[in-house]
Amino acid sequence: MKLLTMVVPCYNEEENIRDFYTELMKTESFFTEKEVRLELLFIDDGSTDRTSEQVKELIEKDERVHLVSFSRNFGKESAIYAGLKEASGDYVVFIDADLQDPPSLLPDMFSYIEQGYDSVATRRVNRKGEPPIRSFFARHFYSLMRRISKTEIVDGARDYRLMTRKVVDAVLEMTEYNRFTKGIFGWVGFSTKWLEFENVARKKGETKWSFWKLFAYSIEGITSFSTAPLAFAAFTGVFFFILAIIALIFIFIRALVFGDPTSGWPSLVCIILLVSGIQLFCIGIVGEYLAKTYLEVKNRPIYLVKERL
Repeated sequence: MKLLTMVVPCYNEEENIRDFYTELMKTESFFTEKEVRLELLFIDDGSTDRTSEQVKELIEKDERVHLVSFSRNFGKESAIYAGLKEASGDYVVFIDADLQDPPSLLPDMFSYIEQGYDSVATRRVNRKGEPPIRSFFARHFYSLMRRISKTEIVDGARDYRLMTRKVVDAVLEMTEYNRFTKGIFGWVGFSTKWLEFENVARKKGETKWSFWKLFAYSIEGITSFSTAPLAFAAFTGVFFFILAIIALIFIFIRALVFGDPTSGWPSLVCIILLVSGIQLFCIGIVGEYLAKTYLEVKNRPIYLVKERL
């Protein structure tokens, strides 16, 4: 029999663990008919509540449940990478414990794998229930990424994805410290089927993704899969250099024709502030890439395991 490993990243999800397990087990009969064994691999990303205790209670009654607990909160990207490394299945699926990734889609996802696809990914067709400002920036982020990156990143894409072992092995070859999984999946390629579904609200609890965390995550995605910001900084420098030459010529000609008046210092101050701001912005862009290089060369582990059951 083939083995399907379900990787479940968790961070303070004690309220949802049991409901998630119950919903997931509704698909068990389908996979039994397909002669596919199931195993659940919970990755506890340094939770401060009783998430680990809830999973341990499941382990006591179901030997197919496993737990890997981090020594602290390393972030979802680290949890996904750990799930890939720890998963032993012929197929691997990522699914969130908050039930925003409907387990009912799993039979359809596996059916496409049987048809020959290497992976089946999911995307939301709407963002019902999200704050309008958050939806606005999310849509524009994906629009921007399509323009500045050669890697396909689909609007509304979720981490909810079913993969064959060869896709998992390909992703594991990308061992960078700064990880942006949505971009990594697009970069490795392979034939992928996209499933669309309506946005589903969290079963219980509150999202761990604030606006500023999502903003920082978007910066991570842009700097991981595009060098366009660096090109922008370079072109900005060239533009202001040309503008400065034109201004010098204009000032020289004006001085010859009309003399050298001393008025105009307010506009000069504004120009200095503008150019200084542009310079600092461009230095910040370079700094982002330099910081990523700094973190990579230190070669620290992506995560540390405190407990493995």
